[in-house]
Amino acid sequence: MMKAKIFKRLYQQYTKKFIGKILLAALFSIVVAISTSSTAWLLDPAIEKIFINKDQTLIILIPIAIIFAFAAKGISLYVAKLLMINVSEEVKKNLQTDMLTSFIKADTEIIESNHSGKYISNLNFDVDQITKMLADAFLSIFKDSLTLIGLLCVMFFQNWKLSLIAIIMIPLASITAKIVGKRMSKISTQAQEKSGDLNRYLIDLFKNHKIIKIFQRENFENMRSEKFVNDLKEKSAKISAVYIRSTPVMEILTGIMIAILIFYSGKLIISGELAINNFFSFLAAMMLAYQPVKTLTKVNVAIEQGLAAANRILPIIDINNEINLNEDKDKFNISEGNIIFENVDFTYKSNPENKVLQNVNANFTGGKMTALVGHSGSGKSTLLNMIPRIYAPTDGIIHLDDQDISKFNLASLRNQISIVDQNTTLFDDTVLNNIKYARPEATNEEVYKAAEQSMCSEFINNLENKYQTMIGENGVKLSGGEKQRLSIARAFLKKSKIILLDEATSSLDSETEDKIQQALGQLTLNKTTIVIAHRLSTILNSDKIYVVDNGKIIDSGNHETLLINSKVYKNFYERQIKEH
Repeated sequence: MMKAKIFKRLYQQYTKKFIGKILLAALFSIVVAISTSSTAWLLDPAIEKIFINKDQTLIILIPIAIIFAFAAKGISLYVAKLLMINVSEEVKKNLQTDMLTSFIKADTEIIESNHSGKYISNLNFDVDQITKMLADAFLSIFKDSLTLIGLLCVMFFQNWKLSLIAIIMIPLASITAKIVGKRMSKISTQAQEKSGDLNRYLIDLFKNHKIIKIFQRENFENMRSEKFVNDLKEKSAKISAVYIRSTPVMEILTGIMIAILIFYSGKLIISGELAINNFFSFLAAMMLAYQPVKTLTKVNVAIEQGLAAANRILPIIDINNEINLNEDKDKFNISEGNIIFENVDFTYKSNPENKVLQNVNANFTGGKMTALVGHSGSGKSTLLNMIPRIYAPTDGIIHLDDQDISKFNLASLRNQISIVDQNTTLFDDTVLNNIKYARPEATNEEVYKAAEQSMCSEFINNLENKYQTMIGENGVKLSGGEKQRLSIARAFLKKSKIILLDEATSSLDSETEDKIQQALGQLTLNKTTIVIAHRLSTILNSDKIYVVDNGKIIDSGNHETLLINSKVYKNFYERQIKEH
């Protein structure tokens, strides 16, 4: 994205609404510039009247004026910075809100294409770079540019010949800033990547902490963690090194300028062309101008960092989802609940060579139970997730009651579908809120009933705070079976017309599974139910069973028919009989 486009986008979408505060900060920056310039100018009458002419009339007035000038500068600078900090924090909030909204609405395939650590780095590291650009760089452009102009006016007023020599430093400093800025943009991107790597590692570390203990890999992880931290440290140190690279250049340039000016001004004073009071006023203005020139050389660096960060963030905000929400389309009302897959293909964009589903044709009869059987990785879960449009077909159509599901309001479709996944996802919240997540408007009594139907009541009542117990990150305080039962409780609470069960009882012991199977019998009664089950014993009574292999449906029928006609199904069944 071009820099001009990024600037325009950031202004129109994020800073335009705060233009009043920005202009007010600019106004206070003018006061800073005037007060700084007046300090240098006041040295002229101070030296001439007090020290040379020994005039008693100004011995009090000039010091008071200098105090007022510094006070005006300090207060104005404080207010200007405060205003820009508020603006930058508002912009930061809006950027992060837009990013989070984009994450929430993004297609699942997009979210799965990158590690969450990278997105966290974008949300924190990159947004901070933009915040610094607004709070520091833009304020410096106002304040230091105006201050420099004011001081240059004082310098030219005192002696135009010396001023012409002094301003040679400005283009030289600009060239230095441009060179450093380009280098900074590249290193900033590398630092963001290392920050993402560290976040990714940290998430994996917490998620797999138990595995690390069991396999005694603490020393290995210590070495890995040191590498990630060290890589980020190296890039951060390089950023700081590049950032201060202009300092020696500026110091040398300033030293050369002062030496030349002292030499030349000495000749002017000796020849009588320059008064001593004019020289000191000029020298003060020039020395005061050194700070804004120095700051402005670093502004370009901060802007380059901010633009590089924006170039990484804005595409995330602009994520183009393939699965349209269809908010303006008709709402879907399920009558029979018949689901038909017609020549459906699916391929992940991240791996276009590998077809996950190939020419799938299937009919899931409304109000009946249909099962999917196949090896791990055969495409069963992907097929299941296409019904609520978690994934969209690369080719082909999915019909629900003879209507293309892609043409209707997506929320109304998903509102009538419940899914119980083998990878149960829970929030770091109370038991009550985790169940209620399926239907926020449900009463507590309805939640209690859903918990009872899913066999949750017993273990919930044994918890310290019962339904108000905090269950930890992804339900870490619960067993696998307890977590899965909470997931089933959500499905009971939602009361959907279509039930999708993906290894819904995989984490349950035999005794609990028998009870849950009874509960699931109630849950799925007269509802369109599609089941993926590792244990064939749980799907023997299915009205229809599809055998999936390498993304294709190779056989279909009921249990008895498949035992006769499907070698793959028969092998599955006989292997499980032997295992038991």
